[in-house]
Amino acid sequence: MTKTRELAHMIPSYADAALIYSQNNRKYFTGFVSSLGYLLVTKRDTYLFVDFRYAEAARAVAKNCKVVQFRKFNDSLKEIIEKENLRVIMLESSAFTFEMYNSMEDTFKLCKVSTIKNDELDRIIAKMRGIKTEQEIELMQKATNLTEEALTETLKKVEVGVCERELALFMEMYMRQHGAVGVAFDLIIISGKKTSMPHGVPDDKKLEYGDLITLDIGADVEGYKSDMTRTVALGAVSDYQAKVYDIVKTAQQAALDKIKSGVSCGEVDRTARDIIYKAGFEGCFGHATGHGVGLDIHEKPSLSPNNCFKLESGMVVTSEPGIYLDNEFGVRIEDMVLVTDDGYKNFNSFTKDLIILGN
Repeated sequence: MTKTRELAHMIPSYADAALIYSQNNRKYFTGFVSSLGYLLVTKRDTYLFVDFRYAEAARAVAKNCKVVQFRKFNDSLKEIIEKENLRVIMLESSAFTFEMYNSMEDTFKLCKVSTIKNDELDRIIAKMRGIKTEQEIELMQKATNLTEEALTETLKKVEVGVCERELALFMEMYMRQHGAVGVAFDLIIISGKKTSMPHGVPDDKKLEYGDLITLDIGADVEGYKSDMTRTVALGAVSDYQAKVYDIVKTAQQAALDKIKSGVSCGEVDRTARDIIYKAGFEGCFGHATGHGVGLDIHEKPSLSPNNCFKLESGMVVTSEPGIYLDNEFGVRIEDMVLVTDDGYKNFNSFTKDLIILGN
């Protein structure tokens, strides 16, 4: 069964269709990427609405749908609503802005269509996207392999006096030159005191002897993302830095060892968090232990303290605890794994031992 027909079967009996706007959800169901477009999935058929810029490409690439070229979207939508005799349409609530809905409201009223604007459709799609197919897993493994190759090459460039921005640019170029369509997100390559900022931005800061360097990196291969983090040292590491690193490494592995189908996201988070807090670093780990990954770099589920949602075989999640000491330094280690019935399969193979460069 195609993904669009699977979604059609999941539309509840009190609705006739689902209207989707977000780019990655359109890609997920049709394989086609465009900056603007709408996907209407009815219980009989599927329609991808695009304008002139994308029509030819959509007809060549889009799968499991009929391509509708529009000049005015509302006019084309009205035609299909009348053709399919639709009365209740579910909307992708996370993607439709108030302004977008207002622009379509007259069409819905004219066609006597009611809409469902809660998050029900979003939850259905998130459940579908959460379980990865073999093809999706293969692409994410390719993205991870490329990321680790890029990391290996980038670390060869690390030396005193090189700036963070240079390293980030080199890594992105390497990824693009070796098969990525781009980076999975704005690469985080930061050093020294900046490593205490979980999502610091690389700039013209030059690397200094004794710096810790955080590399939170990922590649995009055919739309699918990888996500990993390693923290390395330049020249030397203090006993205190080494101690913090070992605590994070232990917590990260403990969280991984907790992962398997049927375990709640909160259990995984608490496993890592308890180790960090008991070591005396409560208040120094303020983000979730992990998150889902796929077409988006951050997908459901969130491996956060109070999330009772249970992991399922086929999900891809990260384990990325950290310790961040304001205006001193930070350490984070991250792997991306596939949840299985009896544990997990790690996409990553890059060492998690503390690397000291320039010795």
